Amino acid sequence: MAEIKIGEVVEEVITAEEFTLENAREVLKDEVIAVLGYGVQGPGQALNMQDNGFKVIVGQRESEEYYWNKAVNDGFIPGKSLFSLEEAAQKGTIIMLLLSDAGQAAVWPKIKPFMTAGKALYFSHGFSIVYKEQTKIIPPSDIDVIMVAPKGSGLTVRRNFLDGSGINSSIAIFQDATGRALERTKAIGIAVGSGYLFPTTFENEVYSDLTGERGVLMGCLAGVMEAQYNCLRQHGHSPSEAFNETVEELTQSLIRLVGENGMDWMYANCSTTAQRGALDWKGRFRDVVAPVFEELYESVKSGKETEIVMRVNSAPDYRERLEEELSAMRNMEMWKAGAVLRELRPERRGKK
Repeated sequence: MAEIKIGEVVEEVITAEEFTLENAREVLKDEVIAVLGYGVQGPGQALNMQDNGFKVIVGQRESEEYYWNKAVNDGFIPGKSLFSLEEAAQKGTIIMLLLSDAGQAAVWPKIKPFMTAGKALYFSHGFSIVYKEQTKIIPPSDIDVIMVAPKGSGLTVRRNFLDGSGINSSIAIFQDATGRALERTKAIGIAVGSGYLFPTTFENEVYSDLTGERGVLMGCLAGVMEAQYNCLRQHGHSPSEAFNETVEELTQSLIRLVGENGMDWMYANCSTTAQRGALDWKGRFRDVVAPVFEELYESVKSGKETEIVMRVNSAPDYRERLEEELSAMRNMEMWKAGAVLRELRPERRGKK
């Protein structure tokens, strides 16, 4: 492992140059990798591994026609490389459990009999293992239990692979029954297209992930955008102006500068008026939301968020209720403005 120093903290990372694709192929040459679930993470990870030359099969419920057909359209062949969840779990030596968290708990009794000695059970999220009292997923003691958690959506995992940029992923070992758990984990981490891997634990991954999704990455971001947009509209600004100053400039300009070289570099490449205002106000926003983040973290750590996920996402009418919530968001004036204004971007107009 290579060492990196961040302030006074020294961390270890594994790069794709250090643990190469050839190393990964050697480690996994006799493995059959079964990807269970072709929804969010499944397609990106399965296709990346297949393109990298690994033996991949997919397990998917045929009753979920959209995902089954998606796997078929992506080149997986029923009876040859596409099977039911149970049959794929039986055939695989590394079983990648990539269904939703609630879905994992629901199918576990059906696939547990196929978790035989020497296999590896793989996750991309610590949820099912950390909250095992609620999910009831308790692996047998004679298998490896490992994790590679790409820091991005399944779409990003695939897109970054195709454009050659890769994605960073965290890795963790919960159970090493074979003595090969770490090698298997590193190999799959590289196989799915990671540029570098950083060690964590199942607990730390799920605590940080659930906090991040509910916080800055999604929940907080959407809430703050709504607050600013509504403020501007209430003060007489047009939908176009409010959207551009709230969403468009952030997503199409500023966040890209942050991604390239950091927040300070983005500040340095904005007007002095913007710099001064941002520096004066960022502390006030930080101090206001800090207690909310503490409350959020405790809700995650205590299992309260897990209880909500398991209860709501397992309900028979979950998809209908979800569509109602997403439809309400889609029909907000702010996002209606976004739909119109995105079509005015030069690259969109050029395609017409």
